[in-house]
Amino acid sequence: MEKEPTPYKLEPVERLSVQEPIVAYGAKSRLYTYADYLSWPDDKRRELIRGLIYEMFGAPTRWHAEISVKILMWISTFISRRKRKCKVYHAPFDVRLPNRKGEKANDKIYSVVQPDICVVCDLSKLDDAGCIGAPDLIVEVQSPSTAFKDANDKLSLYEESGVREYWIVFKEGVTVYTLQSDGRYDIGKTYELEGKVPVGIFEGLEIDLHKLFNE
Repeated sequence: MEKEPTPYKLEPVERLSVQEPIVAYGAKSRLYTYADYLSWPDDKRRELIRGLIYEMFGAPTRWHAEISVKILMWISTFISRRKRKCKVYHAPFDVRLPNRKGEKANDKIYSVVQPDICVVCDLSKLDDAGCIGAPDLIVEVQSPSTAFKDANDKLSLYEESGVREYWIVFKEGVTVYTLQSDGRYDIGKTYELEGKVPVGIFEGLEIDLHKLFNE
């Protein structure tokens, strides 16, 4: 069942409004790069979005982990059976999103994210460090601590970077954003618990939300 886009069953937020990130290692005005990211000596998980640091706290909930694994397995099985050349990855997996297409210098890349799931079909974007450039599909499984970031900062970053399809999974369903020919996402389409969500980048693949959330 489809309904008008109401992506998140949390407090409503305005798209593209500003969230204050958690910034370490210096003044807030400094923008950090992937080179900085690689230099930090501890093993804390972080993301960089347009040069600002977002720390990632604690392990995901059991619900979050189960949903992520199910979606991963669904997509992985489809790719294997259809003999597609695409690769699917689960967090933690670094995705570097340069401001300029083709930019590969570590000190010129200001966005590094760790999506819950990403699918990459252009295998030239893969290297030993992860992915450089936009994946074809990104899935973020929402939690209260990530809701604002997923709906605002990541939504605009993924749109700007050219991610073809972006899913936000929440406890009542899934909202899907699809990149249009003008380089902008549509307004998003929300699927409820009993619906089936077509995976736009793969003809013939649907995610059955009843099975996803209840089995």
